[in-house]
Amino acid sequence: MERKQAIETRLAQAGSRWDQHTGAVSMPIYQSATFAHPELGKSTGFDYSRTANPTRLAMEHALAAAEGGDQAYAFSSGLAAVDCALRLLNSGDHVIVTEDLYGGTFRLFEQAAKPFGIQPVFVDTSQIDAVQTAMQSTGARAIFVESPTNPLLKVADLSALAEICRKQDALLMVDNTFLTPYCQQPLNFGADLTIYSATKYLAGHNDVVAGAIVTARPELSERVGFFQNAVGAILGPMDSWLTLRGMKTLPLRMRQQQENALRVADWLCGHPRVTNVRYPGLKDAPGRALLERDGAGFGAMIAFEVTDAARVPHILKEVRVFLFAESLGGVESLITYPLVQTHADMDAELLARLGISDRLLRLSIGIEYVDDLIADLEAVL
Repeated sequence: MERKQAIETRLAQAGSRWDQHTGAVSMPIYQSATFAHPELGKSTGFDYSRTANPTRLAMEHALAAAEGGDQAYAFSSGLAAVDCALRLLNSGDHVIVTEDLYGGTFRLFEQAAKPFGIQPVFVDTSQIDAVQTAMQSTGARAIFVESPTNPLLKVADLSALAEICRKQDALLMVDNTFLTPYCQQPLNFGADLTIYSATKYLAGHNDVVAGAIVTARPELSERVGFFQNAVGAILGPMDSWLTLRGMKTLPLRMRQQQENALRVADWLCGHPRVTNVRYPGLKDAPGRALLERDGAGFGAMIAFEVTDAARVPHILKEVRVFLFAESLGGVESLITYPLVQTHADMDAELLARLGISDRLLRLSIGIEYVDDLIADLEAVL
């Protein structure tokens, strides 16, 4: 039996054997909208780039191989990928959704999906009993889970959620943006779809906006592929190439980012002006045991609260290594204020209930020299 290559090898050589005609080691950018046919009834396999483009297909194949899925599909943004996943549901269907999820996904469920009859039921998906209760009371047709969540970094038991879905003939959709296929492969634990904002760690350099879905089996691939083509929110050739290039170094970046994140989180835990440090890799973190069992890392996102909300404007203005910006997952370290940035579409009552307060800050840890990151936080805190 042929030995399965490690994810590092598969990603490092992603797209490198695609162009057999020239032997190009770097996948070419096929910046073409349409493709000529040799004659009537014959095709090169490519007709029109909304349906398929060689550069995008190379990126999709590389992600499917890394994830261990049947197929992957690339979209113009992470939210476009979520939108496509929701098209697998019907009007009137309930879907159980992680309650403290990215604000843009919350907005999509509340303001875009609801008018078409999709009924989100927001639950703490790190609590299996709460999910089970919601499933029994609603007969939900899907569970949409972020793990770890954005921004509170709660971790879900994907195997337990998959078992709930199997019993109800429901779909399990997992947003794996924070962990990437390097740290966790949700399809191995029973997920039907893995969803990514490929803008983040997959591309890794804050220079492209992209999304992706990886499917577990052919019948789902057929449906997702149909909607990708029919709706047309596809990833263009240049952005596909940038994402593919970023994926080649994903394991290297994730290892360094996680090493840095643990150092920063440990340091924050000892600071007198900081409380409630959330990082799944901390010794006593609630989700650590689950990720040790099911994954190969803890990611590089940290959330914490400062003791005095009045200091937040000073912190955001005075950082010199961290960049005050939205997004995450790139090689540069970013600091974000969820209350007014990523989660501004949630109402005040919901934010207060979830614990997304005016003292909460979120860090995306990059690949910089970690002592410089700590010195920067020390100076502003």
